Amino acid sequence: MLYRRLGHTDLNISLLSLGSMTWGHQNSEHDAHQQLDAALAAGINFVDTAEMYPTPTHADTWTTTERFIGTWLAARGNRDKIILASKIAGPSRDPAGQTHIRDGLSHHDRRNIVAALDGSLKRLQTDYLDLYQLHWPDRTTNIFGAREYPYLDDHPDSAAIQQTLVVLDEQVKAGKIRHIGVSNETPWGVAQFLRHSEDQQLPRIASIQNPYSLLNRLYENGLSEFSHREGVSLLAYSPLAFGTLTGKYLNGAQPAGARLSSVYRTFNRYGSSEAQSAIASYVELARSRNLSPAQLALAFVIRQPFVASAITGQTSLAQLQENLGALEVQLDDALLNEIQAVHRRIFNPAP
Repeated sequence: MLYRRLGHTDLNISLLSLGSMTWGHQNSEHDAHQQLDAALAAGINFVDTAEMYPTPTHADTWTTTERFIGTWLAARGNRDKIILASKIAGPSRDPAGQTHIRDGLSHHDRRNIVAALDGSLKRLQTDYLDLYQLHWPDRTTNIFGAREYPYLDDHPDSAAIQQTLVVLDEQVKAGKIRHIGVSNETPWGVAQFLRHSEDQQLPRIASIQNPYSLLNRLYENGLSEFSHREGVSLLAYSPLAFGTLTGKYLNGAQPAGARLSSVYRTFNRYGSSEAQSAIASYVELARSRNLSPAQLALAFVIRQPFVASAITGQTSLAQLQENLGALEVQLDDALLNEIQAVHRRIFNPAP
């Protein structure tokens, strides 16, 4: 396993990390414990979860993933062996949905942060989190595949970034959090978090957890400079684009038990003709080099200097082992040029 430093912290995290958002829908508690055991044995030390998991979030299943991790930690007694991260949900983006999480009004203020954090710690059966992240912004902006900025006013109860940092500072001083991070953020948001941290000696964000894959390289435009100049590391989620970059969904295939065949049947971020064409090109490119398409996709992500870790989500131990093989893949200049040729032809088809 290879490790990289997370931001300016003292944490060295594994270049591949264990995502958990399927645990409770596609994976049982037994499955989750098996994956955690196998990951730890392979040298993976970073485990990422969230209060709203598994996704899609439902009133009868949210928080299940954290509970699975908590029972594993209690059974193994190895909290000191992992770097554990979780997230507070933001306010609901759909008035008809997510009302089960604090009535859909999970603004990043004191009441919600304290409730969310204390709930996560209890379910995870731990006294502290190594990294606590804001799952998405508490303001109106373009996230989760939205290409255009909405030009809409924020909710009147939205917490200002400075207010959020003050509350997180209290939790750090209380020993409940070691470091903080953001997720699904924009360049403007990252700049504001850094500005308020510096101006008022508040905790500094160590990381940003955003999507990054062969189908979505928007992080390179704007945010990657914050990684380079400010030391804000990327925790890349969806590096396999919900498994589409494995090629298993090409030509309309719906493999049994797969994420986009079951719980995410209506999810269409990767279903456009442009995305499908790009996927087919990358799969063909991988196979022409006798590489697994999944390993090609992951190898591209983890070679980027701004990536501290790629968060992989798998539903089987076999998938976990295949993903680990990406650590051995070296992308030569000729192959990188071919990847760039596909990227130039089909530019970021799945933001």
